[in-house]
Amino acid sequence: EVGRENVLYIHVTLVPYISAAGELKTKPTQHSVKELTGLGIQPDIIVCRSEKALTRDVRAKIGLFCNIPADCVFENLNARSIYEVPLMIHEEGMDERVCRLLGIPAPEADLTEWRGMVERLLTPERDVRIAIVGKYVELPDAYLSIVEALTHGGIAHHAKVRVEWVAAESVTPENAAEKLAGCGGVLVPGGFGERGLEGKIAAVQYAREHGVPFLGICLGMQMAVVEYARHVLGLTGAHTSEVDPNTPYPVIDLMPDQRDVTAKGGTMRLGAYPCRFTPEAVRAPAAYGAQEISERHRHRYEFNNDYRTVLTSKGLTLAGLSPDGHLVEVVELPEHPWFVGVQFHPEFKSRPNKAHPLFREFIRAAKRYREASL
Repeated sequence: EVGRENVLYIHVTLVPYISAAGELKTKPTQHSVKELTGLGIQPDIIVCRSEKALTRDVRAKIGLFCNIPADCVFENLNARSIYEVPLMIHEEGMDERVCRLLGIPAPEADLTEWRGMVERLLTPERDVRIAIVGKYVELPDAYLSIVEALTHGGIAHHAKVRVEWVAAESVTPENAAEKLAGCGGVLVPGGFGERGLEGKIAAVQYAREHGVPFLGICLGMQMAVVEYARHVLGLTGAHTSEVDPNTPYPVIDLMPDQRDVTAKGGTMRLGAYPCRFTPEAVRAPAAYGAQEISERHRHRYEFNNDYRTVLTSKGLTLAGLSPDGHLVEVVELPEHPWFVGVQFHPEFKSRPNKAHPLFREFIRAAKRYREASL
């Protein structure tokens, strides 16, 4: 019946272990399934989160009182990494059971690549410390996609990435060296609002001047442009008009065709957009192994084209542009060991067994920087 309807109900529950009694307690699972059935939902599979392995008797008991076959009761023990869970589920045979219940013919799963990825993750050969300079560091989940993408980059190099959370508001030109000491790379993520921007600019300046690998994402790329305008071109007061409408040098600004748009969200650039690398680009096309890419965006303000000539004349490379050449998507510093800023969000396309090219190469550069400095 499940196969005909192509519907499968999987109930994930907790089976606590009472150490004083030395036994697993199934009552919470029984009660939760009772509540579900009262709502008209009968689980087809029950996955039991537990710190101890489920015995055959425990599985039979859960199956009996929850009205499902005992071989549809699976354990999900504590894992060393979330990426180990698919392997554990496969060992339990749950994937095969799901396919059988849904009537889906499937070959034997080949998890060789995934096993290799998990092995590299769990047995790193080196550590790499990356400073994330943001204003939400007290709530690390705000940067979860970035942290995972950094982890993926580390897996590609058999390295453990250790994130150093640096509150942007606490960074100044005077203490940047102290705040970022020991880090192999500096990442300035996206965000909105004025708080912490000067600290992000100070972090960019430190990375640029000291040859520390740098990756700027969205607002991070914009602050890299602001920093370059201020400290290389001498454009004192250069800023983004998003937070300083009166800046004398709005190197980041709304495009002319956006200024008359008043509908909510009308000025946002959302979703995937193509980007073509310029002949001058070095780092980004080498990472991607391609001349044209597509990446996801979420922002309003852009690189101000009025400052293209003056910025490029002083060494900033416009490495990636929209296909019509109108929008700047990637900036680089060719004389720097690894300095890349992107207007898009590459972290959204990273995968554990296929690290995003920019994160992979950022971690490679950070690893080399730290090894050279030891």
